[in-house]
Amino acid sequence: MIVYRNTRIHAAVIAVLLAVGSRGNAQSLQRILPSEDGSHFVLAKSGKRIVMWGVNYDHDDEGRLLEDYWERQWETVIADFREIKALGANVVRIHLQLGKFMETPDRPNKKNLQRLAMLVQLAEETGLYLDVTGLGCYHKQDVPPWYDALAEDARWAVQARFWKVVAAICKDSPAVFCYDLMNEPILPGRKPETEWLTGELGGKFFVQRIALDLAGRTRAEIARDWVKRMASAIRDADDRHMITVGVIPWAMTFKGAKPLFYSPEVGQPLDFVSVHFYPKKDDVDGALAALKVYEIGKPLVIEEIFPLRCGIEELERFIDGSRKHADGWISFYWGKTIEENQQKGDLKGAVIAQWLRVFRSLSPGVARNAKDGKADR
Repeated sequence: MIVYRNTRIHAAVIAVLLAVGSRGNAQSLQRILPSEDGSHFVLAKSGKRIVMWGVNYDHDDEGRLLEDYWERQWETVIADFREIKALGANVVRIHLQLGKFMETPDRPNKKNLQRLAMLVQLAEETGLYLDVTGLGCYHKQDVPPWYDALAEDARWAVQARFWKVVAAICKDSPAVFCYDLMNEPILPGRKPETEWLTGELGGKFFVQRIALDLAGRTRAEIARDWVKRMASAIRDADDRHMITVGVIPWAMTFKGAKPLFYSPEVGQPLDFVSVHFYPKKDDVDGALAALKVYEIGKPLVIEEIFPLRCGIEELERFIDGSRKHADGWISFYWGKTIEENQQKGDLKGAVIAQWLRVFRSLSPGVARNAKDGKADR
């Protein structure tokens, strides 16, 4: 039984759950968890090994986020999930903006919670797992002014409420692979910061601070307290599905850098490692050396990967070399099939089409050859 301290949240979540009703068949999907020795993922019922191979479904070809079109163009989401499945994927990483799910500091958006429940059901029907990444502030115009004005503790409290209501929607589904606490959280340096968001890229803010001021604390202490608070909020609603956080691989930028969020002091509540890799041209070996830093005795997922800073052949080499370390790879799908990208007639479309072909061709081989070659998909 889930106990909610806030009655508004309780009423909204209960209303959504009642509206969704029965989920129907989940196409024999089984919950995924770490193996007993922490070396890989297994299916909860059969105990068989599983390797994750999928895509980030973060925005469409026009740059719209999922919540921008999933109400009026639900048929597009259905078609995209089928296309993703046809590419050989078994997992989809979705990105939820906090401002779309919290109307006030203590009142969730019932309509979007219900849409999330529909998405979970769609995943079950399609046979895809969901990597549910939350707390997004990707479109600055969607960040509520009240949220941006909150001090750290109050901001964390809202983030915890977000995770509690999201987990309450997802808790019973075998299609939920994990909860990713936040995309690429960072911390301040010695000088206090004034902005929560940083690193604008193509009109989006993918990087977010979890604190603006160290205030006498170490970076590890802040990260530890934040991870613990977010994980505890999820565990209040869901004690079964895995928790992770997708991080920037600083070891690829700074020689000798050690994981912060996956250090023994911080990462205890996290079930597996999620790290984002975009290998540089002519530096596949350097990327592989950095990846090895994140093999800490827990399953390891390369949660973002794409030929952004290197060619496709080099990215294939990186994937091949990473098989002895990784238990999953998640690339990108932006709502256009191979054929549709090819028909665009531009260089970007041609590169994406070529990569999707390679991605599709690699899918069975990655599952067979990962680590000791005993993985099942």
